[in-house]
Amino acid sequence: MSSTVPKKQMTVVQAAFIGVGSMVGAGIFALLGAAGAVAGSAVWVSFLVAGAIAGLQGYSFAKLGAAFPSGGGMLAYLARGFGEGHVTGIVSWLFYVTGAIVGAMVASSFGGYASAVLTNRDPGWAKVFAVALILVMTVLNAVGSKAVARVQSLIVRIVLAILSVFAIVTIANWDPTLLDPSGYPGVREIIASVALTFFAFLGFGVITFTAKDLPDPSRQLPRAMYLALAVATTVYVAVSLGVFGTLTAGQVVEYGATALAEAAKPTLGQAGYVLMVITALLSTSGAVNASLYPSVGMTQHLASVGQFPPVFGRSVGLRRVPVGLLVMAGLAAVMVLAFNLNSIASLGSAVALLIFSAVTLAHFKVYKQTGAKLLVLVATLVATLGTFVVFCTTTLVNEPTTAVALLLILALAVLVDLLWKRSRTAGSSTAAP
Repeated sequence: MSSTVPKKQMTVVQAAFIGVGSMVGAGIFALLGAAGAVAGSAVWVSFLVAGAIAGLQGYSFAKLGAAFPSGGGMLAYLARGFGEGHVTGIVSWLFYVTGAIVGAMVASSFGGYASAVLTNRDPGWAKVFAVALILVMTVLNAVGSKAVARVQSLIVRIVLAILSVFAIVTIANWDPTLLDPSGYPGVREIIASVALTFFAFLGFGVITFTAKDLPDPSRQLPRAMYLALAVATTVYVAVSLGVFGTLTAGQVVEYGATALAEAAKPTLGQAGYVLMVITALLSTSGAVNASLYPSVGMTQHLASVGQFPPVFGRSVGLRRVPVGLLVMAGLAAVMVLAFNLNSIASLGSAVALLIFSAVTLAHFKVYKQTGAKLLVLVATLVATLGTFVVFCTTTLVNEPTTAVALLLILALAVLVDLLWKRSRTAGSSTAAP
């Protein structure tokens, strides 16, 4: 007699590569210029510090995932500490919107590269290419997690191989004077850039949603988490050393998203430039694929526990495409068309810092069940909230538009949760005899 339960076939490496694909695409190609404007040639230090904070957060997530594996990922962990009330609901809406922001930003980066190669940087075509990528990756995610894992593993292997060659070649031929610590900005500026570079690590949270596809999540999820963070941090530090050891900080800021391709020219020539452009297209494709992946398990879980409307737990069409996936893809496409998303990388990072802090606070309530060390959780919360505070006292002070956008996103999450919970309560009262 055959079982009706689908066999879980995702491996540790595949789960890790979903996270790596999301992180590398969102970070290296989209953020080097913006981070360089704040931290100068000390960007590699910012990536190292951000990686350490992500590592602390990864420890917390790994312990939670091992004790409470769920398709709801980190949002299920949040409910373990705070219950299924307003705190969990508000953070869930924030996380959902942040996923759309990440997907839209990385898709925009893809569109920029594709437009530069095919249409001489036409901004209209850049948006068309970005939306087209979102549509393609939506179809892939609708096919199922097995297809996502296979495509992601292939993309990440190719990207990591090319970036490794790039890092080795550029570091071997770098100009050490460009990385002289005497030219670094102050500690305050470097820490301020951590809030920006932390955006490059947001993808590791996606791994918590692979629990539903792993045969032994309590053992495999922590391994996937640590593997993904180790790979991403190593790549970020090595590539940033290669870039800033080849180009001046001013040149990196000027070139922006194409800084890696420009840094490849001195040693690899025009062929190196073309190779890095292809790598950027692959990497950003993988990142969009990974950013959409958690929408299915997350929304189905949240709908089942009453945090999201029931429609988010359904599928539509002949292919039975999950509604949660379609809504997230739609939000990402709208953001691509309506906004210049590269200017709000720090906004997505700030919201994520708040989300991760909330999950850590929830962990305090169940740490005896997970076996986590209390001092490590304290260090995790201090580092995460500390980075957010520095962000508020530096970036937000000088960018009132970003501050307003952050407050609006928080207010909307609160409003949507209150309206849904009130509607749900009213519906229950009406249905009661």
